[in-house]
Amino acid sequence: MHRNKQIAIILPDTLQSIGLQSMLTDYFPPVEISHYPTFEALSASGNDTFDYYFTNAASFVLYADFFLPRRSKTMILIDGVESEGGVSATTNHITIKASQEIIIEQLEQLFTGDNNSISSESNKELSTRETDVLQLIVKGSTNKEIADKLNISLNTVLSHRKNITTKLGIKTVSGLTFYAIMNGIISGDDIEL
Repeated sequence: MHRNKQIAIILPDTLQSIGLQSMLTDYFPPVEISHYPTFEALSASGNDTFDYYFTNAASFVLYADFFLPRRSKTMILIDGVESEGGVSATTNHITIKASQEIIIEQLEQLFTGDNNSISSESNKELSTRETDVLQLIVKGSTNKEIADKLNISLNTVLSHRKNITTKLGIKTVSGLTFYAIMNGIISGDDIEL
């Protein structure tokens, strides 16, 4: 007999929480789900025995110290439309505007652990200079600012950006930000909001 999956849903949106619970109980039984409207409510419960955590991107970034060690069992709900080369290459996520079939596939990836090998392989491919450029991109620097800070030409910055997006398969700054946080390249505190 299978042990129930212990799941914590940390979302302020009640409808998202209920919808997520419904999908989890219908498609991935047996599960025991606990709802928390805030991260503080989870902390106050004193319960840290969950197999999986579901939260939004803002909470993930704010409480990265908690979620990063648990990244392989954390699922981030994102608003974006499912697209090629987005966050999916590097993080466990649910695209809340996606079809039910895609959401179920994303949940299956979390429960089978399919995403973990992708990010560790990709991280090894970045050179030291590409990692430096990625850190500055995520911190909000323009191409010219990156060139000035690293004492390289603008064309070199553009080449590094192209190499980073090609190697990681991520084309958006938000996707690169998640990648950098999930792989310890930067901390959530380094990002200017």
